[in-house]
Amino acid sequence: MALPSRSDGLLAQIPDSLTDLRGPVDGKVALPPHLSWSGPREYDLADLRLRLSMYRMVITGGGRVDAERYLNARHLTADWPLLRKGLGPGHRRAWEHKLALGMHP
Repeated sequence: MALPSRSDGLLAQIPDSLTDLRGPVDGKVALPPHLSWSGPREYDLADLRLRLSMYRMVITGGGRVDAERYLNARHLTADWPLLRKGLGPGHRRAWEHKLALGMHP
């Protein structure tokens, strides 16, 4: 009997469409403790490094509702070439497959 894969259920945690990602475009975002349980909780979206860190936390530690609330489609598609490098292969493949990331101009 094989152990479950770490990527089991990932597709269910990803919104169905980029239009579902209605997170803020600018300003500062305070993540709840279940997403940012150690280190800073507030992220300035104008700072690319902080934005990538926040998006990585939401993608790897959050669920569909978190993604819809905190991620912005415009930022996600623009930042994806850099963001994808910081994700494990399971998350990277699941997000690229479900939202066709990397295929947008």
